[in-house]
Amino acid sequence: MRYPKPATPNAQSANQQRDDSRDDLSTPLISTPITAAAAWPDAPTISSAAKRPKLPALFISHGAPTLAIEQSATTSALARIGQNLPKPRAIVIMSAHWQSAKLEISSNPQPKTWHDFSGFTPELYELQYPAAGHPALAETLAQQLSARGIVCRVNPLRVSDHGVWAPLLHLYPQADIPIVQISLPHYYDSIACYQLGAQLAQLRHEQILIIGSGNITHNLQTLRWQADSIDQTAKDFKVWLLQQLKTDIPSALDWQQYPDYKDIHPSDEHLLPLFFALGAGQRVSVVHQSMAHHSLGMDIYRFD
Repeated sequence: MRYPKPATPNAQSANQQRDDSRDDLSTPLISTPITAAAAWPDAPTISSAAKRPKLPALFISHGAPTLAIEQSATTSALARIGQNLPKPRAIVIMSAHWQSAKLEISSNPQPKTWHDFSGFTPELYELQYPAAGHPALAETLAQQLSARGIVCRVNPLRVSDHGVWAPLLHLYPQADIPIVQISLPHYYDSIACYQLGAQLAQLRHEQILIIGSGNITHNLQTLRWQADSIDQTAKDFKVWLLQQLKTDIPSALDWQQYPDYKDIHPSDEHLLPLFFALGAGQRVSVVHQSMAHHSLGMDIYRFD
C-alpha cells in the first residue's frame, strides 16, 4: 500500500492533534494486516474466503433522506450492486452523519433506525432498517487499531443514521447483513480517512464490504428541490476530482486545492468518507453518476 505524502492544507494541524493522542495513521506501528477472523468462531471459514474474489470498497452519495423512498437511477444502481456482488459477511461503513471527538466503532448488537432529520414526508419516519450489529467484529477491529496506536473505542449505544440505512435499504433491502459503523472524528482530514481505510483493506478479502457514505458534492445552500437544472460548478468539481482519483491520488487528497472548493463543500464531512473507501481500494471505477436537486452530486464509485 502506497501512502501519499501529506497534501491537504489542513494536514499539518490534523497531524499535530493526532500527535497528542498517539492517533497517527501515517506510520502504521504493526505491519500485519487487520483481520476479522477473531470475530467469528468459524475463523477457518474466513481464511478459506481468501480463495474467493475479494469485495470492493464503495463510496455512495446518499443524497437527501428521501433517497430511502425514491425510485431513481441512483437507487437502481444501488440495487444492482447488491444483486451483483457476492453477499457480504458484514458491512463496515463510515457515514458523514456520525462525527465524534475520537474514533469510535459501533458495537450495538441491534442498532435502531434513527430518523435524524426533520421536515420531510411522514412516510420517511415510518421506515425501519432492522439490520443487526456485530459487537464481536467491532471489538476485534478496535483492539487491532488500538494495538497500532490508533486511539479508538467501541460505542455500544450508537444507532443507524440515514447515511447508513437510506442507501442500504436499496443495496440490501432484506436487512440481513450485520453492520459495524465507524465514526468520522472531527479532526480527521482526507489523509487520515485514507489511511484508516488502508488499515482495514484486508477485510475485503474476508467477505466484508467497506463503504464510505457521503456526497461527492454537498452544499445545502444551493439546493433547488424541484429543479431539473444542473449546477455546473458542482458538476465541474466532481469531474475534476474523479480525474484525480484515476490518475493522481495525492492530488485527489489535496482536494482543497480546487478553486472555490467551499462553494461545493462548505464543510468536509460529506466528502471525507470517499477517502476512507479510497484507502481500502485505490483503483476507482464509476458505478453511477448523476445530479439531484440542482447541486447534489449522486455519484457511486467502486474501489478495487
